[in-house]
Amino acid sequence: MPYSEIPCLSLAIAPLRTAGHFAIHVTQAPYPGGFVLHECIWTESLTQLWQAWQEMFSTRILPSVPQVSQINPPPPDPVLSLETSPVETGQPVGRAGRLMQNLGIHLWLWLFDGPVQGSLNHSQGIAMGQGKPLRLRLEIRDPSLIAFPWEIMQDAAGKQAISLSQQVLFSRTTSDVHPLPPLRSDYMLKVLLVLGQDSAPEPETVQSGTEHFRYADNHILQLKQEADALAHVLKVSGSAGIGRSTSTPCQVDTLVQPTPAELIHSLETQTYNVFFYSGHGVPAPDGGLLFLRPDMSLNGTELAQVLTRCQVKLAVFNACWGAQPDHDHSPNSQAIPRSSLAEVLIHHGVPAVLGMRDTITDEEALSFIQSFAKALAERMPIDQAVAVARQHLLTLYRFNQQAWTLPVLYMHPEYDGELLKPMESTPTEMPGTITSFGREISNASLRSLKTAKVWNIQGGIMRVGRDRTENDLVIQEDQYGVSRKHAVIFCRQSQRNGNNQVTYFLEDFSRYGTWLLEPGVGSEHWQKIHRQEVPLRPGTQLKFGSSQNETLEFVIHTPSE
Repeated sequence: MPYSEIPCLSLAIAPLRTAGHFAIHVTQAPYPGGFVLHECIWTESLTQLWQAWQEMFSTRILPSVPQVSQINPPPPDPVLSLETSPVETGQPVGRAGRLMQNLGIHLWLWLFDGPVQGSLNHSQGIAMGQGKPLRLRLEIRDPSLIAFPWEIMQDAAGKQAISLSQQVLFSRTTSDVHPLPPLRSDYMLKVLLVLGQDSAPEPETVQSGTEHFRYADNHILQLKQEADALAHVLKVSGSAGIGRSTSTPCQVDTLVQPTPAELIHSLETQTYNVFFYSGHGVPAPDGGLLFLRPDMSLNGTELAQVLTRCQVKLAVFNACWGAQPDHDHSPNSQAIPRSSLAEVLIHHGVPAVLGMRDTITDEEALSFIQSFAKALAERMPIDQAVAVARQHLLTLYRFNQQAWTLPVLYMHPEYDGELLKPMESTPTEMPGTITSFGREISNASLRSLKTAKVWNIQGGIMRVGRDRTENDLVIQEDQYGVSRKHAVIFCRQSQRNGNNQVTYFLEDFSRYGTWLLEPGVGSEHWQKIHRQEVPLRPGTQLKFGSSQNETLEFVIHTPSE
Protein backbone atom coordinates (compact mmCIF):
# COMPACT_ATOMS: atom_id res chain seq x y z
CA MET A 1 0.00 0.00 0.00
CA PRO A 2 1.49 3.40 -0.96
CA TYR A 3 2.02 5.33 2.24
CA SER A 4 0.73 8.58 0.75
CA GLU A 5 -2.68 6.97 0.24
CA ILE A 6 -3.26 6.35 3.95
CA PRO A 7 -6.08 8.67 5.15
CA CYS A 8 -4.82 11.27 7.61
CA LEU A 9 -6.51 13.17 10.44
CA SER A 10 -4.47 15.98 12.01
CA LEU A 11 -5.38 17.74 15.27
CA ALA A 12 -3.88 20.82 16.90
CA ILE A 13 -4.18 21.94 20.53
CA ALA A 14 -3.89 25.74 20.78
CA PRO A 15 -4.09 27.86 23.96
CA LEU A 16 -6.64 30.66 24.13
CA ARG A 17 -6.34 33.99 25.93
CA THR A 18 -8.22 32.79 29.01
CA ALA A 19 -6.01 30.59 31.18
CA GLY A 20 -6.98 26.94 31.02
CA HIS A 21 -9.03 27.37 27.82
CA PHE A 22 -7.95 25.65 24.61
CA ALA A 23 -9.10 25.27 21.03
CA ILE A 24 -8.92 21.85 19.36
CA HIS A 25 -8.55 22.28 15.60
CA VAL A 26 -8.93 19.53 13.02
CA THR A 27 -6.40 20.84 10.51
CA GLN A 28 -6.51 17.90 8.11
CA ALA A 29 -9.24 15.33 7.49
CA PRO A 30 -9.96 12.69 4.83
CA TYR A 31 -13.35 14.26 4.07
CA PRO A 32 -14.48 17.91 3.65
CA GLY A 33 -16.79 18.04 6.70
CA GLY A 34 -14.09 16.81 9.05
CA PHE A 35 -12.48 20.22 9.59
CA VAL A 36 -14.01 21.19 12.93
CA LEU A 37 -13.10 23.54 15.79
CA HIS A 38 -13.95 22.88 19.43
CA GLU A 39 -13.22 24.86 22.59
CA CYS A 40 -12.51 23.00 25.82
CA ILE A 41 -11.36 23.72 29.38
CA TRP A 42 -8.58 22.01 31.27
CA THR A 43 -10.03 20.06 34.20
CA GLU A 44 -8.92 19.74 37.79
CA SER A 45 -9.07 15.95 37.52
CA LEU A 46 -6.49 16.06 34.71
CA THR A 47 -4.23 18.23 36.86
CA GLN A 48 -4.48 15.80 39.75
CA LEU A 49 -3.75 12.78 37.55
CA TRP A 50 -0.79 14.58 35.99
CA GLN A 51 0.65 15.37 39.41
CA ALA A 52 0.20 11.75 40.43
CA TRP A 53 1.92 10.63 37.21
CA GLN A 54 4.92 12.88 37.91
CA GLU A 55 5.23 11.57 41.45
CA MET A 56 5.15 7.96 40.29
CA PHE A 57 7.03 7.99 36.97
CA SER A 58 9.00 11.17 36.27
CA THR A 59 12.70 11.49 37.03
CA ARG A 60 12.85 15.24 36.39
CA ILE A 61 11.02 18.42 37.33
CA LEU A 62 8.30 18.92 34.74
CA PRO A 63 6.40 22.12 33.99
CA SER A 64 3.14 22.86 35.73
CA VAL A 65 -0.04 22.66 33.69
CA PRO A 66 -1.87 25.81 32.59
CA GLN A 67 -3.91 27.43 35.33
CA VAL A 68 -7.56 26.50 35.26
CA SER A 69 -10.04 29.35 35.23
CA GLN A 70 -12.26 29.70 38.29
CA ILE A 71 -15.04 27.33 37.38
CA ASN A 72 -16.75 24.56 39.22
CA PRO A 73 -14.79 21.38 38.46
CA PRO A 74 -16.83 18.37 37.39
CA PRO A 75 -17.53 15.79 40.11
CA PRO A 76 -15.08 12.88 40.16
CA ASP A 77 -16.02 10.01 37.93
CA PRO A 78 -16.13 6.82 39.99
CA VAL A 79 -15.31 4.77 36.90
CA LEU A 80 -12.00 6.61 36.60
CA SER A 81 -11.05 6.44 40.27
CA LEU A 82 -7.58 5.17 41.12
CA GLU A 83 -9.30 2.45 43.11
CA THR A 84 -10.71 0.96 39.91
CA SER A 85 -8.77 -2.19 39.11
CA PRO A 86 -10.43 -4.45 36.51
CA VAL A 87 -9.44 -4.25 32.87
CA GLU A 88 -10.96 -5.84 29.80
CA THR A 89 -9.32 -9.19 30.52
CA GLY A 90 -10.75 -9.32 34.06
CA GLN A 91 -7.24 -9.42 35.51
CA PRO A 92 -6.30 -6.97 38.28
CA VAL A 93 -3.65 -4.35 37.65
CA GLY A 94 -1.40 -2.47 40.03
CA ARG A 95 -1.60 1.15 41.07
CA ALA A 96 0.75 2.23 38.27
CA GLY A 97 -1.42 0.49 35.69
CA ARG A 98 -4.58 2.09 37.06
CA LEU A 99 -2.96 5.51 37.01
CA MET A 100 -1.80 5.02 33.43
CA GLN A 101 -5.26 3.85 32.37
CA ASN A 102 -7.08 6.69 34.10
CA LEU A 103 -4.84 9.42 32.77
CA GLY A 104 -5.10 7.89 29.28
CA ILE A 105 -8.91 7.92 29.44
CA HIS A 106 -9.03 11.49 30.78
CA LEU A 107 -6.73 12.71 28.01
CA TRP A 108 -8.87 10.95 25.40
CA LEU A 109 -12.15 12.38 26.73
CA TRP A 110 -10.65 15.87 26.89
CA LEU A 111 -9.19 15.81 23.35
CA PHE A 112 -11.87 13.82 21.53
CA ASP A 113 -14.90 15.74 22.76
CA GLY A 114 -18.00 16.66 20.78
CA PRO A 115 -17.36 17.32 17.08
CA VAL A 116 -13.72 16.20 17.34
CA GLN A 117 -14.86 12.71 18.32
CA GLY A 118 -17.32 12.78 15.44
CA SER A 119 -14.55 13.71 13.01
CA LEU A 120 -12.40 10.85 14.33
CA ASN A 121 -15.24 8.34 14.01
CA HIS A 122 -16.05 9.39 10.46
CA SER A 123 -12.36 9.33 9.47
CA GLN A 124 -11.91 5.85 10.92
CA GLY A 125 -14.96 4.70 8.98
CA ILE A 126 -13.46 6.02 5.73
CA ALA A 127 -10.14 4.29 6.44
CA MET A 128 -11.87 1.00 7.30
CA GLY A 129 -13.93 1.22 4.12
CA GLN A 130 -10.71 1.52 2.13
CA GLY A 131 -9.10 -1.34 4.04
CA LYS A 132 -6.39 0.98 5.39
CA PRO A 133 -5.26 2.33 8.75
CA LEU A 134 -5.94 5.93 9.75
CA ARG A 135 -2.93 8.16 10.27
CA LEU A 136 -3.53 10.44 13.30
CA ARG A 137 -1.18 13.36 13.95
CA LEU A 138 -1.30 15.59 17.02
CA GLU A 139 0.23 19.07 17.17
CA ILE A 140 0.65 20.62 20.63
CA ARG A 141 1.04 24.38 20.39
CA ASP A 142 1.21 24.95 24.15
CA PRO A 143 4.71 23.87 25.31
CA SER A 144 3.45 23.13 28.83
CA LEU A 145 1.41 20.21 27.42
CA ILE A 146 4.26 18.59 25.45
CA ALA A 147 5.52 16.61 28.45
CA PHE A 148 2.17 14.83 28.78
CA PRO A 149 2.15 11.18 27.65
CA TRP A 150 -0.44 11.62 24.89
CA GLU A 151 0.67 8.25 23.56
CA ILE A 152 -1.29 6.51 26.35
CA MET A 153 -4.71 7.90 25.33
CA GLN A 154 -7.45 5.26 25.27
CA ASP A 155 -11.19 5.62 24.83
CA ALA A 156 -12.32 3.23 27.60
CA ALA A 157 -11.03 1.01 30.39
CA GLY A 158 -9.19 -2.04 29.07
CA LYS A 159 -9.04 -0.70 25.51
CA GLN A 160 -5.80 -0.44 23.57
CA ALA A 161 -3.82 2.79 23.87
CA ILE A 162 -3.82 4.84 20.69
CA SER A 163 -0.06 4.59 20.05
CA LEU A 164 -0.15 0.77 20.27
CA SER A 165 -2.67 0.43 17.47
CA GLN A 166 -1.85 -0.47 13.89
CA GLN A 167 -5.31 0.66 12.79
CA VAL A 168 -4.60 4.22 13.99
CA LEU A 169 -0.98 5.23 13.32
CA PHE A 170 -0.22 7.89 15.92
CA SER A 171 2.50 10.52 15.86
CA ARG A 172 3.11 14.09 16.91
CA THR A 173 3.78 16.90 14.47
CA THR A 174 4.23 20.64 14.17
CA SER A 175 3.01 23.06 11.51
CA ASP A 176 5.92 25.46 12.03
CA VAL A 177 8.07 23.79 9.37
CA HIS A 178 10.19 24.34 6.33
CA PRO A 179 8.79 22.59 3.23
CA LEU A 180 9.82 18.99 2.82
CA PRO A 181 12.23 18.66 -0.13
CA PRO A 182 11.92 15.81 -2.67
CA LEU A 183 13.23 12.70 -0.96
CA ARG A 184 15.54 10.05 -2.36
CA SER A 185 14.14 6.55 -2.91
CA ASP A 186 15.91 4.09 -0.62
CA TYR A 187 15.94 0.30 -0.87
CA MET A 188 18.26 -0.63 2.00
CA LEU A 189 18.75 0.57 5.58
CA LYS A 190 21.79 2.84 5.89
CA VAL A 191 22.42 3.83 9.49
CA LEU A 192 24.99 6.22 10.93
CA LEU A 193 25.41 5.25 14.59
CA VAL A 194 27.01 7.94 16.76
CA LEU A 195 28.03 7.37 20.37
CA GLY A 196 28.74 10.64 22.11
CA GLN A 197 29.83 11.43 25.64
CA ASP A 198 27.87 9.39 28.15
CA SER A 199 26.37 11.01 31.21
CA ALA A 200 28.59 9.25 33.75
CA PRO A 201 31.12 11.67 35.30
CA GLU A 202 34.73 10.70 35.63
CA PRO A 203 35.67 9.25 39.03
CA GLU A 204 37.11 11.83 41.37
CA THR A 205 40.00 9.51 42.12
CA VAL A 206 41.29 10.00 38.59
CA GLN A 207 42.95 13.38 38.67
CA SER A 208 45.80 13.85 36.24
CA GLY A 209 48.86 12.41 34.61
CA THR A 210 49.10 8.91 33.21
CA GLU A 211 46.22 7.61 35.35
CA HIS A 212 43.86 10.10 33.74
CA PHE A 213 44.94 9.12 30.22
CA ARG A 214 44.72 5.43 31.10
CA TYR A 215 41.16 5.98 32.32
CA ALA A 216 40.27 7.97 29.20
CA ASP A 217 41.73 5.28 26.91
CA ASN A 218 39.83 2.55 28.73
CA HIS A 219 36.65 4.60 28.57
CA ILE A 220 36.99 5.12 24.80
CA LEU A 221 37.67 1.39 24.36
CA GLN A 222 34.53 0.60 26.33
CA LEU A 223 32.50 2.99 24.17
CA LYS A 224 33.87 1.38 21.00
CA GLN A 225 32.89 -2.05 22.28
CA GLU A 226 29.43 -0.71 23.09
CA ALA A 227 29.20 0.82 19.61
CA ASP A 228 30.21 -2.46 17.96
CA ALA A 229 27.59 -4.36 19.97
CA LEU A 230 24.86 -1.84 19.12
CA ALA A 231 25.89 -1.79 15.46
CA HIS A 232 25.62 -5.58 15.41
CA VAL A 233 22.09 -5.39 16.87
CA LEU A 234 21.04 -2.83 14.26
CA LYS A 235 22.61 -4.71 11.38
CA VAL A 236 21.24 -8.13 12.32
CA SER A 237 17.77 -6.79 13.17
CA GLY A 238 17.65 -4.50 10.15
CA SER A 239 18.72 -7.27 7.79
CA ALA A 240 16.40 -9.94 9.12
CA GLY A 241 12.89 -8.72 8.48
CA ILE A 242 9.94 -10.41 10.16
CA GLY A 243 8.57 -13.66 8.82
CA ARG A 244 9.93 -13.15 5.32
CA SER A 245 12.10 -15.41 3.22
CA THR A 246 13.86 -12.36 1.83
CA SER A 247 16.00 -9.90 3.75
CA THR A 248 16.72 -6.19 3.58
CA PRO A 249 20.36 -5.17 3.19
CA CYS A 250 21.47 -3.07 6.16
CA GLN A 251 24.59 -0.92 6.34
CA VAL A 252 25.68 0.44 9.75
CA ASP A 253 28.62 2.81 10.16
CA THR A 254 29.76 3.92 13.61
CA LEU A 255 31.41 7.03 15.03
CA VAL A 256 32.60 7.05 18.65
CA GLN A 257 32.91 10.51 20.20
CA PRO A 258 33.53 12.27 16.87
CA THR A 259 34.26 15.95 16.54
CA PRO A 260 31.46 17.98 14.89
CA ALA A 261 33.64 18.22 11.77
CA GLU A 262 34.06 14.42 11.64
CA LEU A 263 30.33 13.90 12.07
CA ILE A 264 29.43 16.38 9.35
CA HIS A 265 32.07 14.89 7.02
CA SER A 266 30.60 11.39 7.44
CA LEU A 267 27.08 12.61 6.71
CA GLU A 268 28.18 14.59 3.65
CA THR A 269 30.41 11.93 2.09
CA GLN A 270 28.14 8.92 2.62
CA THR A 271 24.44 8.31 2.03
CA TYR A 272 22.39 7.52 5.13
CA ASN A 273 18.65 7.37 5.70
CA VAL A 274 18.82 6.84 9.50
CA PHE A 275 20.84 8.87 12.02
CA PHE A 276 21.09 7.21 15.44
CA TYR A 277 22.58 9.04 18.43
CA SER A 278 23.22 7.65 21.89
CA GLY A 279 24.86 9.85 24.45
CA HIS A 280 24.58 12.80 26.80
CA GLY A 281 22.76 16.01 26.04
CA VAL A 282 20.79 18.80 27.63
CA PRO A 283 17.73 20.82 26.53
CA ALA A 284 18.34 24.33 25.21
CA PRO A 285 16.31 26.91 23.23
CA ASP A 286 17.96 25.93 19.93
CA GLY A 287 17.07 22.25 20.16
CA GLY A 288 19.42 21.22 22.92
CA LEU A 289 23.09 20.32 22.96
CA LEU A 290 24.55 16.96 21.94
CA PHE A 291 27.81 16.34 23.78
CA LEU A 292 29.73 14.45 21.12
CA ARG A 293 32.81 14.40 23.36
CA PRO A 294 33.73 16.03 26.69
CA ASP A 295 35.10 19.18 25.04
CA MET A 296 32.82 19.47 21.98
CA SER A 297 29.07 19.77 21.45
CA LEU A 298 26.63 20.30 18.59
CA ASN A 299 23.30 22.06 18.95
CA GLY A 300 20.02 20.91 17.45
CA THR A 301 19.87 23.65 14.83
CA GLU A 302 23.35 22.83 13.52
CA LEU A 303 22.50 19.13 13.36
CA ALA A 304 19.19 19.85 11.62
CA GLN A 305 20.90 21.73 8.81
CA VAL A 306 23.29 18.91 7.96
CA LEU A 307 20.61 16.19 8.30
CA THR A 308 18.27 17.96 5.87
CA ARG A 309 21.11 18.77 3.47
CA CYS A 310 22.10 15.09 3.39
CA GLN A 311 18.47 13.83 3.11
CA VAL A 312 18.45 11.77 6.30
CA LYS A 313 14.84 10.63 6.70
CA LEU A 314 14.81 9.45 10.33
CA ALA A 315 16.73 10.70 13.35
CA VAL A 316 16.64 8.52 16.50
CA PHE A 317 17.90 9.72 19.88
CA ASN A 318 18.53 7.32 22.74
CA ALA A 319 18.63 10.13 25.28
CA CYS A 320 16.10 11.14 27.90
CA TRP A 321 15.58 14.72 26.68
CA GLY A 322 15.07 14.54 22.91
CA ALA A 323 11.28 15.03 23.04
CA GLN A 324 11.28 17.57 25.89
CA PRO A 325 11.29 21.38 25.57
CA ASP A 326 13.70 23.63 27.39
CA HIS A 327 12.47 25.69 30.37
CA ASP A 328 13.09 29.24 31.48
CA HIS A 329 14.47 30.15 34.88
CA SER A 330 11.27 31.60 36.28
CA PRO A 331 9.95 30.33 39.63
CA ASN A 332 7.30 28.28 37.80
CA SER A 333 9.81 26.89 35.27
CA GLN A 334 7.76 27.56 32.14
CA ALA A 335 8.43 25.53 28.99
CA ILE A 336 9.88 27.45 26.03
CA PRO A 337 7.93 27.12 22.74
CA ARG A 338 9.51 25.24 19.83
CA SER A 339 12.64 24.38 21.82
CA SER A 340 12.68 20.57 21.93
CA LEU A 341 15.20 18.78 19.74
CA ALA A 342 12.44 16.87 17.93
CA GLU A 343 10.51 20.05 17.09
CA VAL A 344 13.63 21.89 15.91
CA LEU A 345 14.62 19.06 13.58
CA ILE A 346 11.10 18.80 12.15
CA HIS A 347 10.99 22.60 11.78
CA HIS A 348 14.09 22.51 9.56
CA GLY A 349 12.73 19.75 7.34
CA VAL A 350 13.88 16.44 8.84
CA PRO A 351 11.03 14.05 7.91
CA ALA A 352 10.84 12.02 11.15
CA VAL A 353 12.37 12.22 14.62
CA LEU A 354 12.12 9.67 17.42
CA GLY A 355 13.11 10.88 20.88
CA MET A 356 12.50 9.84 24.47
CA ARG A 357 10.05 11.58 26.80
CA ASP A 358 11.94 10.52 29.91
CA THR A 359 14.74 8.24 31.08
CA ILE A 360 14.78 4.77 29.53
CA THR A 361 17.00 1.92 30.69
CA ASP A 362 19.61 0.41 28.38
CA GLU A 363 17.77 -2.92 28.39
CA GLU A 364 14.47 -1.30 27.43
CA ALA A 365 16.10 0.85 24.75
CA LEU A 366 17.86 -2.15 23.22
CA SER A 367 14.63 -4.16 23.11
CA PHE A 368 12.85 -1.26 21.41
CA ILE A 369 15.67 -0.73 18.89
CA GLN A 370 15.74 -4.39 17.88
CA SER A 371 12.01 -4.53 17.24
CA PHE A 372 11.99 -1.12 15.54
CA ALA A 373 14.80 -2.07 13.15
CA LYS A 374 13.06 -5.33 12.22
CA ALA A 375 9.82 -3.48 11.48
CA LEU A 376 11.66 -0.94 9.32
CA ALA A 377 13.28 -3.82 7.44
CA GLU A 378 9.76 -5.05 6.70
CA ARG A 379 9.33 -1.70 4.90
CA MET A 380 6.60 -0.56 7.25
CA PRO A 381 5.94 3.17 7.41
CA ILE A 382 7.83 4.69 10.32
CA ASP A 383 4.75 5.35 12.47
CA GLN A 384 3.60 1.75 12.09
CA ALA A 385 7.11 0.47 12.92
CA VAL A 386 7.06 2.50 16.15
CA ALA A 387 3.69 0.98 17.09
CA VAL A 388 5.09 -2.53 16.56
CA ALA A 389 8.14 -1.74 18.71
CA ARG A 390 5.90 -0.30 21.45
CA GLN A 391 3.88 -3.51 21.50
CA HIS A 392 7.14 -5.42 21.92
CA LEU A 393 8.06 -3.31 24.97
CA LEU A 394 4.56 -3.73 26.38
CA THR A 395 4.85 -7.52 26.07
CA LEU A 396 8.22 -7.56 27.81
CA TYR A 397 7.57 -5.06 30.59
CA ARG A 398 3.78 -5.34 31.05
CA PHE A 399 1.19 -2.62 31.29
CA ASN A 400 2.15 -1.23 34.68
CA GLN A 401 5.56 -0.16 33.40
CA GLN A 402 5.91 3.01 31.37
CA ALA A 403 8.69 1.73 29.05
CA TRP A 404 6.42 1.53 26.00
CA THR A 405 5.22 5.11 26.58
CA LEU A 406 8.70 6.66 26.50
CA PRO A 407 9.45 6.81 22.74
CA VAL A 408 7.86 9.89 21.15
CA LEU A 409 7.59 10.06 17.37
CA TYR A 410 7.41 13.37 15.52
CA MET A 411 6.69 13.43 11.78
CA HIS A 412 6.79 16.29 9.31
CA PRO A 413 3.21 17.13 8.22
CA GLU A 414 4.13 16.52 4.56
CA TYR A 415 5.91 13.21 5.17
CA ASP A 416 4.21 9.95 4.20
CA GLY A 417 6.32 7.82 6.54
CA GLU A 418 8.16 5.93 3.80
CA LEU A 419 11.72 5.08 4.81
CA LEU A 420 12.22 2.21 2.35
CA LYS A 421 10.32 1.51 -0.83
CA PRO A 422 7.50 -1.07 -0.47
CA MET A 423 8.24 -4.75 -1.12
CA GLU A 424 6.76 -4.82 -4.61
CA SER A 425 9.30 -2.28 -5.91
CA THR A 426 12.41 -3.04 -3.86
CA PRO A 427 15.62 -4.99 -4.30
CA THR A 428 14.99 -8.69 -3.87
CA GLU A 429 17.33 -11.22 -2.36
CA MET A 430 17.89 -13.67 -5.18
CA PRO A 431 18.57 -17.30 -4.28
CA GLY A 432 20.64 -17.82 -7.39
CA THR A 433 20.05 -20.37 -10.13
CA ILE A 434 19.85 -24.11 -9.36
CA THR A 435 21.52 -26.24 -12.05
CA SER A 436 20.61 -29.82 -12.96
CA PHE A 437 23.40 -30.92 -10.61
CA GLY A 438 21.79 -29.07 -7.67
CA ARG A 439 24.63 -26.52 -7.52
CA GLU A 440 23.69 -22.90 -6.77
CA ILE A 441 25.45 -20.24 -8.86
CA SER A 442 25.14 -16.49 -9.03
CA ASN A 443 23.06 -15.06 -11.86
CA ALA A 444 25.23 -11.94 -12.28
CA SER A 445 28.85 -10.96 -11.82
CA LEU A 446 31.54 -8.37 -12.42
CA ARG A 447 34.43 -9.40 -14.67
CA SER A 448 37.78 -7.69 -14.93
CA LEU A 449 38.65 -6.76 -18.52
CA LYS A 450 42.31 -6.68 -17.49
CA THR A 451 42.76 -10.00 -15.68
CA ALA A 452 39.51 -11.85 -16.61
CA LYS A 453 38.88 -12.46 -12.89
CA VAL A 454 35.19 -12.84 -12.00
CA TRP A 455 33.33 -11.77 -8.81
CA ASN A 456 29.87 -13.32 -8.47
CA ILE A 457 27.03 -11.16 -7.13
CA GLN A 458 25.74 -13.48 -4.44
CA GLY A 459 22.22 -13.12 -3.07
CA GLY A 460 21.38 -10.30 -5.45
CA ILE A 461 23.65 -7.74 -3.75
CA MET A 462 27.33 -6.74 -3.89
CA ARG A 463 28.95 -4.05 -1.75
CA VAL A 464 32.00 -2.41 -3.30
CA GLY A 465 34.80 -0.43 -1.62
CA ARG A 466 38.20 -0.49 0.08
CA ASP A 467 37.00 -1.75 3.50
CA ARG A 468 37.87 -5.44 3.75
CA THR A 469 35.28 -6.25 6.43
CA GLU A 470 32.23 -4.47 4.99
CA ASN A 471 32.46 -5.18 1.25
CA ASP A 472 31.92 -8.16 -1.03
CA LEU A 473 34.23 -6.73 -3.69
CA VAL A 474 37.33 -5.16 -2.12
CA ILE A 475 39.06 -2.69 -4.42
CA GLN A 476 42.84 -2.69 -4.17
CA GLU A 477 44.55 0.13 -2.32
CA ASP A 478 46.52 1.24 -5.40
CA GLN A 479 43.36 2.32 -7.24
CA TYR A 480 42.86 6.04 -6.66
CA GLY A 481 39.60 7.62 -5.52
CA VAL A 482 37.86 4.50 -4.17
CA SER A 483 35.94 5.16 -0.94
CA ARG A 484 35.92 2.84 2.05
CA LYS A 485 32.27 2.09 1.20
CA HIS A 486 31.95 3.13 -2.40
CA ALA A 487 28.84 1.64 -4.01
CA VAL A 488 26.36 -1.20 -3.97
CA ILE A 489 24.97 -3.32 -6.81
CA PHE A 490 21.58 -4.86 -6.12
CA CYS A 491 18.65 -6.39 -7.97
CA ARG A 492 14.99 -5.48 -7.91
CA GLN A 493 12.15 -7.78 -8.85
CA SER A 494 8.97 -6.44 -10.44
CA GLN A 495 5.86 -7.77 -12.15
CA ARG A 496 5.17 -6.97 -15.80
CA ASN A 497 2.48 -8.68 -17.87
CA GLY A 498 2.23 -11.41 -15.24
CA ASN A 499 5.94 -12.23 -15.46
CA ASN A 500 8.69 -11.61 -12.92
CA GLN A 501 11.40 -9.28 -14.18
CA VAL A 502 14.72 -8.77 -12.44
CA THR A 503 16.73 -5.60 -12.98
CA TYR A 504 20.12 -4.79 -11.48
CA PHE A 505 21.04 -1.31 -10.27
CA LEU A 506 24.17 0.48 -9.16
CA GLU A 507 23.91 3.00 -6.33
CA ASP A 508 26.97 5.19 -5.77
CA PHE A 509 27.50 6.87 -2.40
CA SER A 510 31.22 7.56 -2.72
CA ARG A 511 33.25 10.73 -2.52
CA TYR A 512 34.57 10.73 -6.09
CA GLY A 513 31.95 8.76 -8.01
CA THR A 514 31.80 5.81 -10.39
CA TRP A 515 32.41 5.85 -14.16
CA LEU A 516 29.95 3.98 -16.39
CA LEU A 517 30.03 3.06 -20.09
CA GLU A 518 26.84 1.62 -21.60
CA PRO A 519 27.13 -1.26 -24.11
CA GLY A 520 27.10 -0.15 -27.73
CA VAL A 521 28.36 3.36 -26.89
CA GLY A 522 31.70 4.67 -28.08
CA SER A 523 34.62 4.27 -25.68
CA GLU A 524 34.93 8.03 -25.29
CA HIS A 525 31.42 8.38 -23.81
CA TRP A 526 32.06 7.42 -20.19
CA GLN A 527 29.48 8.86 -17.79
CA LYS A 528 30.28 9.80 -14.19
CA ILE A 529 27.71 8.66 -11.60
CA HIS A 530 27.89 10.37 -8.21
CA ARG A 531 25.53 9.71 -5.28
CA GLN A 532 22.74 8.45 -7.50
CA GLU A 533 21.15 5.20 -8.65
CA VAL A 534 21.24 3.87 -12.24
CA PRO A 535 20.10 0.62 -13.87
CA LEU A 536 22.76 -1.79 -15.18
CA ARG A 537 22.50 -3.53 -18.54
CA PRO A 538 24.55 -6.61 -19.45
CA GLY A 539 27.86 -5.47 -20.87
CA THR A 540 27.97 -2.20 -18.94
CA GLN A 541 31.54 -1.26 -18.02
CA LEU A 542 32.41 0.28 -14.67
CA LYS A 543 35.35 2.09 -13.09
CA PHE A 544 35.13 2.80 -9.38
CA GLY A 545 36.79 6.07 -8.33
CA SER A 546 39.20 7.43 -10.93
CA SER A 547 38.63 7.12 -14.67
CA GLN A 548 42.13 5.59 -14.83
CA ASN A 549 41.24 2.65 -12.58
CA GLU A 550 40.65 -0.94 -13.66
CA THR A 551 37.63 -1.59 -15.90
CA LEU A 552 35.04 -4.12 -14.77
CA GLU A 553 32.22 -5.47 -16.92
CA PHE A 554 28.74 -6.29 -15.60
CA VAL A 555 27.60 -9.71 -16.81
CA ILE A 556 24.24 -11.52 -16.58
CA HIS A 557 24.57 -15.30 -16.57
CA THR A 558 22.22 -17.95 -17.91
CA PRO A 559 21.90 -21.43 -16.33
CA SER A 560 24.07 -22.90 -19.08
CA GLU A 561 27.00 -20.60 -18.29
